[in-house]
Amino acid sequence: MSHEDGKQVPDKQVSGEQKEKDLSFDTRLLHFGSEVDTATGASSVPLYQASTFHHADVFNPPLHDYSRSGNPTRQALEDYIALLEGGTNGYAFPSGMAAISTAFMLFSAGDHLIVTEDVYGGTYRLLTGILNRFGLEASFVDMTKIEEVQAALRPNTKGIYIETPSNPTLKITDIAALAAWSKEHGLISIVDNTFMTPYYQRPIELGIDIVLHSATKFLGGHSDVLAGLAVTANEELGRQVKYLQNGLGSVLGVQDSWLLMRGMKTLSARMAHSEISARRLAEWLNNREDITAVYYPGLSDHPGRGIQERQSSGYGAVVSFDVGSGDRAKRLLNAVKLPIVAVSLGAVESILSYPAMMSHASMPPEVRLERGITDGLLRFSVGLENIEDLIADLEQALEQ
Repeated sequence: MSHEDGKQVPDKQVSGEQKEKDLSFDTRLLHFGSEVDTATGASSVPLYQASTFHHADVFNPPLHDYSRSGNPTRQALEDYIALLEGGTNGYAFPSGMAAISTAFMLFSAGDHLIVTEDVYGGTYRLLTGILNRFGLEASFVDMTKIEEVQAALRPNTKGIYIETPSNPTLKITDIAALAAWSKEHGLISIVDNTFMTPYYQRPIELGIDIVLHSATKFLGGHSDVLAGLAVTANEELGRQVKYLQNGLGSVLGVQDSWLLMRGMKTLSARMAHSEISARRLAEWLNNREDITAVYYPGLSDHPGRGIQERQSSGYGAVVSFDVGSGDRAKRLLNAVKLPIVAVSLGAVESILSYPAMMSHASMPPEVRLERGITDGLLRFSVGLENIEDLIADLEQALEQ
């Protein structure tokens, strides 16, 4: 921290860069540069509940002048995620969709984007129902097949948007291969890293330009905060995203910034526990004859497992499975007792979601089916409960 006109303002990434060189990821989660307030010794980042900041000397303005443009609490969070992802700049938004929307604002009318085929429903809705009205074009392709991505290139293509693992069918895209291809063609490459988090996967280290998160999910981890994060690989992109964040006024409040930092401190413990349980759940489901399909990159027969193991250090905590029909899926949702049946994922409690009516309800039915999002598909975000209890609960629901 540095002092400016008697106020404490956080230095940008000075201590963080040193910590990244010297400490493991688990340790950086707790020692990220702002974990102790240098003014008081408090073991938590202070909440600067202020909309504006005094200019003691108008010739030397303070680092922060207005909380839309920058707030010390939010800055601590933004530096935190930049450190974890290995980027130069981090930015915090009021939701994951706000972060995604801002990233797409880097492009202009007439530009074309190549996008993961089975992308999150909210991203699909944004591109096909809102941004298309402003002249932004998008092609949705199966990014597990690099030849399809290459074939989608147009003279006006400016960016590529990757979701891996994809939501909800958990397809795996080769990040490094597409990052290199994007650079060859001068494209901005973007990865939604919500499912893996930087604990398991760091796309910037693989050549990606921008990483996005719905921090509402695994980073927050407690179903109590709505937030989005973006990290850029270089300062120039960082300046562009900052300009958009400030111009759009799309910023995360200080209370939510603080809650998110609190949740991120336990990321490694939560992800490690949930992934072990998710693997057990996926194997159990895969051995049942009454389950039509199981999607989990940790299964030995998953077509993307090899790529996942090259670019990630784990398989994640989300398992999708098809029970065969919409009627059976709905009966199961009403019969389970332990997971909450809800939109979202990545929390300490297990969440069972129904993509056809929840996360991907904005997709037309025929589009969903083309992407493998059937009426019988369920998405299970495995929490911290005992996995044998969760399996027993699923078993009784499936047998009803």
